[in-house]
Amino acid sequence: MGLKRLLTIAGSDSGGGAGIQADLKTFTVLGTYGMSALTAVTAQNTLGVQGIFPLSPEAVATQIDSVLTDIGADAAKTGMLFSAEIITVVATKIKEHDLNRLVVDPVMIAKGGAPLLQKEAQQALKRELLPLAAVITPNVPEAEVLTGIGIQGVEGMRDAARCLVELGARAAVVKGGHLSGPPLDLLYDGSTFWEFPGERYVTKNTHGTGCTFSAALAVGLAQGLALPAAVQQAKDFIAAAIRAAVPLGNGHGPTNHLAWLHQPDKPTPRDANFG
Repeated sequence: MGLKRLLTIAGSDSGGGAGIQADLKTFTVLGTYGMSALTAVTAQNTLGVQGIFPLSPEAVATQIDSVLTDIGADAAKTGMLFSAEIITVVATKIKEHDLNRLVVDPVMIAKGGAPLLQKEAQQALKRELLPLAAVITPNVPEAEVLTGIGIQGVEGMRDAARCLVELGARAAVVKGGHLSGPPLDLLYDGSTFWEFPGERYVTKNTHGTGCTFSAALAVGLAQGLALPAAVQQAKDFIAAAIRAAVPLGNGHGPTNHLAWLHQPDKPTPRDANFG
């Protein structure tokens, strides 16, 4: 099939900058067909999260079944899952439908600081979902929670990535934007490390960066890119979106997903010999 099908299993962001809204925008801009299974509805804007309304595990499961028994998916990603019960049902459905190209974005805290994953759900994510991940994409604070490793620099990122693979993920991308200096992302696939340097942009408009990066990475996997090439495409995509962000609201504004379409020299995905 020429048109790739992408499924996001995540929460809704009423402000449109993160969650399924960011995922669907990313899927569309990258030329794929996006579908969604909502786990929760949030009342949210650039200033923060004003309310979280989780769906029932049954509602989440039925959405996944509905989409995958009819349309199918070439890759999927998870975002905000909120509770252990939702994580359990999502993991069950991923196994039932044999979704092998799964990107797990372990969403824990909103840009404004609101918790998006219950504390008791952290172990469920590690136990049930992480072993199903083709790649997991934590930022430094999330990687510290999942691994118990304090991360101060690249060596800490390497230790955390190793730990995440030992816990069951086939690969891990530890995103270094929270550390000082130029933002460096690190990929580990169980045998090889790759480093992805980047440029830091002075802006507060970074709402939804993690969601957008993981969605773009899922697209790369669906397109058949080698994992390092898919990571590079995702990093290029989010860098363009941050660079061209338009201030909206009075807090942390969203990135500009449309920026990818307006680059005169759009980056070309690397081939399988990326190195």
